[in-house]
Amino acid sequence: MASPSPPQLASEAALRVLREGGNSLEAMIAAAATIAVVYPHMNSIGGDGFWVIGGPSGPLAGIDASGASAAAASLESYAQRGVTGSIPFRGGVAALTVAGTISGWGAAHALAKEWGGKLPLARLLEDAIWYAREGIPVTHSQRAATAAKRDEIRAIPGFAETFLVEGEAPAAFSRFRQPRPGGHADPHRRAWHRRLLPRRAGQQLAAELAAVGSPLTADDLAAHRASASTR
Repeated sequence: MASPSPPQLASEAALRVLREGGNSLEAMIAAAATIAVVYPHMNSIGGDGFWVIGGPSGPLAGIDASGASAAAASLESYAQRGVTGSIPFRGGVAALTVAGTISGWGAAHALAKEWGGKLPLARLLEDAIWYAREGIPVTHSQRAATAAKRDEIRAIPGFAETFLVEGEAPAAFSRFRQPRPGGHADPHRRAWHRRLLPRRAGQQLAAELAAVGSPLTADDLAAHRASASTR
């Protein structure tokens, strides 16, 4: 029997929310969080998010969850690092904007509550946290993408220990766990500046970014907010 596809797992997470009385926006948060875990080579929490939300009779809303550049990112600072042409495509120096995806979930949850939503974030992130901790079956596309990019990015800190098994792409249908995001996700705590991460996770992110030469700091992470508008 074939394993469930990542979109199917994300859709099932959303369907569970709807069956428990959640509204469509709450269901979408559950789906977005789940797909980031179960389709790691195609979706992740390391980028930005943009939401356009509407209904048959309700207001139209938008969420901009894109991150700003690091305060320390400037032509002068890059010149001091020896970067005088284009910014490198890979590596810590290239990581100069705050990843805003998770903040978009927080903004969407706030809007969902305004629109009658009742479910807590702990419930909406439940499936994503479970899959991160317990694992997912590796798809053929994950194995192929990892194998294709392995030599290009294997030297980037964190990649090999997270995505490779004994230096190779994981076999299709093997179990792939992500204990770090599963352990950091703690929606029962007070949200850390609407990023849904505990403060300790933000501090760890900042330390690891600094270790690879990124100009992003803990202050940049703490200053980030997603913006929402309704019309």
